[in-house]
Amino acid sequence: MLLSTLALLLALAADYWLGEPRAHWHPVVWMGRYLGWAGRRTAPFVPTESQPPQRLVASDPDFKAFIFGTGAWVAGAAVVCIASWLLQKGLLAASDSLGPIAGVVVAALLLGLALKPMLAWSMLRSEVLSVERSLSAEHGGSLTAGRERLSWLVSRNVTQLSETQVRESAIESLAENLSDSVVAPIFWFVLLGLPGAALYRFSNTADAMWGYHGVYRGQDWEWAGKWAARADDVLSWVPARITAFMLLCLRWPQKNSDVSPGPLAAAQGMPAQGSLMARLRDEAHRTPSPNSGWPMAAMALSLGLCLHKPGVYVLNETGRAPQMQDMQRAVAHASKVVLAMVCTLLTVAAVVIVGRLL
Repeated sequence: MLLSTLALLLALAADYWLGEPRAHWHPVVWMGRYLGWAGRRTAPFVPTESQPPQRLVASDPDFKAFIFGTGAWVAGAAVVCIASWLLQKGLLAASDSLGPIAGVVVAALLLGLALKPMLAWSMLRSEVLSVERSLSAEHGGSLTAGRERLSWLVSRNVTQLSETQVRESAIESLAENLSDSVVAPIFWFVLLGLPGAALYRFSNTADAMWGYHGVYRGQDWEWAGKWAARADDVLSWVPARITAFMLLCLRWPQKNSDVSPGPLAAAQGMPAQGSLMARLRDEAHRTPSPNSGWPMAAMALSLGLCLHKPGVYVLNETGRAPQMQDMQRAVAHASKVVLAMVCTLLTVAAVVIVGRLL
């Protein structure tokens, strides 16, 4: 318990101070390269003249593509799990000869550095704030620049988004990736060690690259990516809900205008405070994803914002549209979740150390 706690703290510290490893040293980049290579051999190519770039229509069952996609996912996951298990075992064995105290410290340091690439809070925070800087006229930005920067974060078509929609998309991505890039890897590391965190990052990367309905960029992923999408749904189920509850429990000391459910709800007597948790489930179910709607809905409710994806869903419909300052508020609110996790880890470490000393 102490070793895992210290490793997590050191991984978060490395994320803050060192940022992301270079691409040729980054395990998630290696995963992406494998998935790109396997994906080109798994999902059927569709002639561009016969299909639009992306269609959200279920195709006829293609069991061959499903079997190939499942096999490629399982093979990649097996390599990731075995490699990370061997690395973890080797790091722990290398530190055993250093004594009980020095061994724990060295093992925690090495394991924390190995875990760091599975976490990406600093990069996520920076990218979201970069969208606002690119969008804001105060920083010499423009709507075109904001759309371009947003395209680094999301896979949706950004060319027709308004300024408000760009901010909505960035805040949604922040909330969703707070779960995918921070809470979920930590959750699986606590349960299964480095192999658990690595398996989750592989699964989440596979879903991002393969988990599309219908045709995307000239390939039909409806069946080829089905296993990847469902596997990520299963592995993200608990972390997404943990993230949502933390976002609501740690929400800002709100002004009345921040949490007001809107004129219609107010007229119906809906309380501004205390009703958010009860509304979370209903709002989360408005999205087609079984998981991403939870942190996005929690962020919308916590900040009193309306977030929507045109033609797909609307979260907290009676909230107000995001404004320039709301990007900073969203990042600060997500930071409270990360800080709460750090404080929890410090508390656990202190309790374990005191318990060993007594």
